[in-house]
Amino acid sequence: MAREAPPDAFGNSAREYELGRPRWPKELIDGVVHELELTADATVLDLGAGTGKLTRDLVPRFARVIAVEPDEAMREVLQEVVPQADALAGSAQAIPLDAGSVDAVFTAEAFHWFASDETVAEIVRVLRPHGGFAIFWNVEFGDPEPSMGEAVEAVLDEAFARGGAPGIGKVLSGAWRRPLEASRFGPLQEAEAEREVIRDRKRWLATMLSVSSIASQSDEERLALATRLRELVPDVEYRWRIRTIAYWTRLGA
Repeated sequence: MAREAPPDAFGNSAREYELGRPRWPKELIDGVVHELELTADATVLDLGAGTGKLTRDLVPRFARVIAVEPDEAMREVLQEVVPQADALAGSAQAIPLDAGSVDAVFTAEAFHWFASDETVAEIVRVLRPHGGFAIFWNVEFGDPEPSMGEAVEAVLDEAFARGGAPGIGKVLSGAWRRPLEASRFGPLQEAEAEREVIRDRKRWLATMLSVSSIASQSDEERLALATRLRELVPDVEYRWRIRTIAYWTRLGA
């Protein structure tokens, strides 16, 4: 089995994460909110909120948004970018909220890192009766246009081999479903959206540096990688087709 990148190194690249990672499709968020029958007076939790990439789109939709993030560096950026949210230190294993205190829990690009019977039970604990749970992932990044070339691919392959397999393998394996299927949640529903994302070299490089495989490496290794990629990648705009998928469910009786 290939070595996996650690889940707790994103703070090393918090600023890069904020710069490079894309926003979430508004129509997909709106669809989930509608299906979960959430109203504007709801209190919701963004769990594993990172730098608030989803949090900022929840704030205008709900009366109160709580963002729980364990990494101090990520949480610092979140507080700067989304000051309207209540940013709290905490984790999926120990959510710092009272029982039955939120109408829904959202998590984006995070659930695969902490999916377990224990964390699902903790999510259930903080939800009100028939509360909702929504999961978002970017699951497919196509090849960029224009192509960056084989030399860039080789450099990235070597960096990923050194840092361990990124988290997308956990998403695609579907293993995260098991603790939900064993819980009080109903069947998962899903929807997806495909869109184009445009990045210049700076934003693309920030995205690469924020991937778990690379974020977990030493400052020296990440600096050397960034320097080499700047040498290889022309400073133009690149386009990707990205598939984003949302899952949602509600508590049963």
